Amino acid sequence: MVDLHGLILADRTETGLNELVACRTSASLPFAGRYRLIDFALSSLQNAGVHDVGVIMQQDYQSLLDHIGSGKEWDMSRKRGGLRLLPPFGRQSAGRGDYVSVIDALLAVEGYIRDIKQDYIYLVRGSLAVNLDLTAVMAAHLKSGADVTAVCTPNTPEGTHHRFVTDENGRATQLLFRRSGPGPGYAALEAYIMSRDTLLDLLERCDSAMNRRFHRDGLGGLMEAGGTINVYMHEGYAVNIADVTGYYEASMDMLDAKNRRELFPEDRPVHTKGRADVSTYYGDGAVVKNCLVADGCFIEGELENCVIFRGVRIEQGAVLKNCIIMQDTIIGLGATLNYIISDKDVTVDGGVTLAGSPKLPLVVPKGSKI
Repeated sequence: MVDLHGLILADRTETGLNELVACRTSASLPFAGRYRLIDFALSSLQNAGVHDVGVIMQQDYQSLLDHIGSGKEWDMSRKRGGLRLLPPFGRQSAGRGDYVSVIDALLAVEGYIRDIKQDYIYLVRGSLAVNLDLTAVMAAHLKSGADVTAVCTPNTPEGTHHRFVTDENGRATQLLFRRSGPGPGYAALEAYIMSRDTLLDLLERCDSAMNRRFHRDGLGGLMEAGGTINVYMHEGYAVNIADVTGYYEASMDMLDAKNRRELFPEDRPVHTKGRADVSTYYGDGAVVKNCLVADGCFIEGELENCVIFRGVRIEQGAVLKNCIIMQDTIIGLGATLNYIISDKDVTVDGGVTLAGSPKLPLVVPKGSKI
């Protein structure tokens, strides 16, 4: 066990997911056929022997509560410590819990942070899909002697992101804000290790100056004051999901076996809420090409380049290409879908045609009947 406390941001400061987070947080967004995005943060902590974790929530967190429960799937259901769900606290500067920034969310749970028994905190977004060896990250942080360790990727993610420019020793020399496309430095995954005291000092500086931007004011201010940031390079698959297109592309990435191996390595398993499903049934006329299909499905139609969640029914003559179909959805006889993200419990009648595009997939809201 490492001397580390997990702090997961499951707030609503990411707004680009639109209909996909109309009734949930991004942390509880279904992913890869059977998981939720928060499973990756919880499992990385569990695999490192970390059992004390706080989850900062904001709005529409019922699905998150249903999924996490007591935390037993991640060995965090404990009489002392364990998993703590942190709903919006009544802090004047945060309104009614309507946090507009990471700083607001952290200030709202400042009392909780002060009471953390561990010396170090792993701060991570719940919308980050990555399988981190946190034991190695923690060891690198201690060895570096830096105030903060930022986990980065050498790859160039889609969309905007913050970038750390480093020297030859991996020490950050510059922080570039909200950049897109190739450029200098390494893209931040928004996963950080720092001491509890460092985080509290960062929050105090931001609060006293009425600053609310975590990267520009918090980490940037730390560097301006002489603080140091070490960059830990994660070479495997990683994506911070911030909008609908990003979610679609990350889901399609799961059709690549290399990406799946990097995100679900055998030595660091990803755990999730259990659900008892029978094996998937494939009818005589079913055609399935390059798809990820979960248990409990009934497949009689044609699927190509699709991610199919548990309990989905695809009836005879239906043709689905480049689609993400979430739990317990029914696609009727002869329906045709292309570039569709269907949320949970959707019913698409027979003969219906729906189409989006690679950069603008069509989202069908949860519980819709079409």
